[in-house]
Amino acid sequence: MRLEIGCQDRVGIAQDVLTIFVERQIDLRGIELKQPGKIYINIPDLEFSELQTFMPQLRLIEGVVDVKTTPYMPSEREKNELSTLIKTFPDPFISIDAKGHVRIVNNVTASMMNCKEHDIVGEHINQWVKGFNFNRWLDGGEVFAQTRRLKFIDDDYVADIIPIHVSDNIGDPVLAGAVLILKSEARLGQQISAFKQANENNFAGIQASSGSMRKVIREAKRMSQLDSSMLIVGETGTGKELLAHACHAASDRAEKPFMTLNCASLPDEAAETELFGLGVPNTKNSKKGLFEIADGGTIFLDEVGEMSPKLQIKLLRVIQNGNFRRVDDENEISVNVRIISSTNHDLLTMVSQGEFREDLYYRLNVLGLNIPSLRERRSDIIPLAEFFIAKFGQRIGKTNITLSDDCRDFIEHYPWPGNVRQLENVLIRAVSLMEGSVIMTNHLQLPAYTREHGYLEQEFEGTLDAAVKGFEADLLRKLYPAYPSTRQLAKKLGLSHTAIANKLREYDINKKTVKI
Repeated sequence: MRLEIGCQDRVGIAQDVLTIFVERQIDLRGIELKQPGKIYINIPDLEFSELQTFMPQLRLIEGVVDVKTTPYMPSEREKNELSTLIKTFPDPFISIDAKGHVRIVNNVTASMMNCKEHDIVGEHINQWVKGFNFNRWLDGGEVFAQTRRLKFIDDDYVADIIPIHVSDNIGDPVLAGAVLILKSEARLGQQISAFKQANENNFAGIQASSGSMRKVIREAKRMSQLDSSMLIVGETGTGKELLAHACHAASDRAEKPFMTLNCASLPDEAAETELFGLGVPNTKNSKKGLFEIADGGTIFLDEVGEMSPKLQIKLLRVIQNGNFRRVDDENEISVNVRIISSTNHDLLTMVSQGEFREDLYYRLNVLGLNIPSLRERRSDIIPLAEFFIAKFGQRIGKTNITLSDDCRDFIEHYPWPGNVRQLENVLIRAVSLMEGSVIMTNHLQLPAYTREHGYLEQEFEGTLDAAVKGFEADLLRKLYPAYPSTRQLAKKLGLSHTAIANKLREYDINKKTVKI
């Protein structure tokens, strides 16, 4: 029999209740004090006649509001709830103690091991799981969560290995063991497939707290259901490709390929082959281009403003009638592809200056989106920072990481010329290298900046000429991966091909010294 006693939060009331049981010599099997005002007691079943005198006596205690029977104790419900969750969990689940010995397995695990649970309990985890040193991990100074690929009964799995800590007498955490949740390749594939199913939740991964960014997402959701070309305009690092991919995933083309080409990263010949493929008559060396691969799906043309005049003409023809020819091939190929393009340039100005075809511009810009820079939507900065911190902290087993007040103020007012990408990269480094759980301003590797004077170079030494050369070399190294040909880089910086080639040679900037 279980009793639930409702009472006032009074000192000594639990003692008064227990005295009644002692006086009647009733065996107590369990007592639980939950939130103030609830006492649960587990006793043997009583005869009805004894219960009739016993219950009123409890109600006469000062502060007791109600006495009634209850089908279970709170701890019994919690224990059975947890047991049911573990036993019916669809993936293999194993709990081990601090020495690596198995304590609990769920039904799936026992079935895969072809054993009864009592035959497994007490055995060391290394008998079943290979590819991870549990003893070394458990004996380490700081035990953090891990995600590892390992073998379980000779099959490959991805395992989340999560430490279990309990508090000692003074409140310090003590390692009590760990739990393993194993995912097979098939299960991971099912989950990824479900995650990628087309619906408006595809936009959930885009952080939008500011009104301006929420407006962009609302418009993008509507545009994703249309089939016209889309042009996304925004500075470098604002998330143009992420938004394009979300639009594709929320469209009727979601089950078909989403292919990307960075128009600034390849010379003309390579870009043309990449887009349209290569046809070599009477040989097996023909190659499909992105348009053929993406048939029925979407092509994302990143930095379309960097596309050469020759490619612009060929792209225009594909948009107009869906036909093109492979390089070195006379046969026509027809495709049904939606084009989403992006740029960080003012294409309309480029049109007026003769640098971009006007007819192509209007073909690409049927549906237009403008992503504001991060400094134009400062209310997004802190939510984005907290999202990145939690995401990367979880990957390396660091939880509850926070930003100091000074750091929050600093990143909120920093101009972020590289936008979301720069913020993400800076925080990845800070979370990876910091000690403790609070990110300070000095953990952020950024050029010093103040609102009054902009960027500051601390402890400057040397001459102006050396500083200018240093800045020039740094700028070229940063631009070179995006513009790896001297023609492209010269066009970007408004210099001659020869001048750029000389500067690259002077600063030893080439494909061997700069990672592309």
